[in-house]
Amino acid sequence: MSDQPILVTGATGKSGSRVVRQLRARGLPVRAAARGGEHVFDWTDSGTWDAALEGARSAYLVQLDGTRLVRPFVELAVEHGLQRIVLASGRGLDDPGYATDTTGMLDGLLDSEAAVRESGLEWTIRRPGWFAQNFSEGFFADAVRAGEVRLPAGDGAASFVDAEDIAAVVVAALTEDGHSGQVYEVSGGEAVTMAQAVATISEAAGREIRYVPLSVDDFIAELVEQGLSRDDAQAYADVVEPIRKGADAHLSDGVQRALGRPPRTFAEFAESTAEEGGWAV
Repeated sequence: MSDQPILVTGATGKSGSRVVRQLRARGLPVRAAARGGEHVFDWTDSGTWDAALEGARSAYLVQLDGTRLVRPFVELAVEHGLQRIVLASGRGLDDPGYATDTTGMLDGLLDSEAAVRESGLEWTIRRPGWFAQNFSEGFFADAVRAGEVRLPAGDGAASFVDAEDIAAVVVAALTEDGHSGQVYEVSGGEAVTMAQAVATISEAAGREIRYVPLSVDDFIAELVEQGLSRDDAQAYADVVEPIRKGADAHLSDGVQRALGRPPRTFAEFAESTAEEGGWAV
């Protein structure tokens, strides 16, 4: 086994923390990098980049949304002799009508993908759908704990993917042959509406949690009343737009192709989260 570390950026995030845990469970050396992690790394401070890359043989890059920092980082990685990169990207990049993008996020993702493709390194790109963990750790977690999820998602469905599956795909690409040049679009094995997702969580949590569909205008007004700027409220509504339109309902085969097994279901995610105490108020 090589003693060269595997660099994991975003190591305290939903996918990065799981990648670190799964790699270490295999006994592999990991450099867990984040602004507040074991190894200090900041995308906006290039002075932290060399130390992150020093001696590393492969890297998982969780980019900073709305920036074009992956390209200069990859150029530096080549100078450091890095061999393999797995890039965290986003779903919908091949669909111009996927979502309204007022922040430049999609352009940044496209530039990052181009940078790794052109790097000359072994590369793999993973494009996940909505994380199931957004209900327990992300966007919707506070609302779930409060017992009422109020969103402008209508009756649109999404194929929510468990972050454990996302991490497993990344670990496979970092440690195994046969994944170079692959773009893995990863999703769950079924599409569920927001009402169905919340009902599944409610059953697993053993308490009532409701989904309340809102119009976009009402959703923005509520957020502004809670103290959010109108621009930030609109950006949040834009993030939810693909669910409302059903643009995230399609199923992708990335988990099956990378791991040779089906993805976990949303019900499995909800039940395992309940066992870990993740739905506690």
